[in-house]
Amino acid sequence: MDKLKIKKLRENARIPFRATSGSAGMDLYACIDEPVTLEGGCKAVIPTGIAIELPSPDLGAFVFARSGLAIKHGIGLLNSVGVIDSDYRGEICVGIINQLKEAYTITPGERIAQLVIMPVSLIEAVETDELGSTERGEGGFGSTGKQ
Repeated sequence: MDKLKIKKLRENARIPFRATSGSAGMDLYACIDEPVTLEGGCKAVIPTGIAIELPSPDLGAFVFARSGLAIKHGIGLLNSVGVIDSDYRGEICVGIINQLKEAYTITPGERIAQLVIMPVSLIEAVETDELGSTERGEGGFGSTGKQ
């Protein structure tokens, strides 16, 4: 089995882990010295205090929002999903936004996001003048109906 190498960059950093055997993601923790309050509509970049090494270029690490924070408090990710490339060795930081009107305070050590490791296709992009035809064709948003 491949291993995800995790390096603590600060003493108070917490190593992510899966909460249950069926968890797809590992929780990422806020590595901050004091609470950070986000007013409604405000954003922040929260460090995790860790760096990772993926075992293969065929894998990527993806940062997703925690559903509990999003549903209960409106805390989401600025870029929807963060992408960590296999050759990145810097600190993982999480860009978050408070999507509600009420202020929310992030506390040191709080679980702020989740990290999921997934395969990626290393496909070569080539320019072409024509694309193969399909039944759908150029039909875009909503073109396949409501249901």
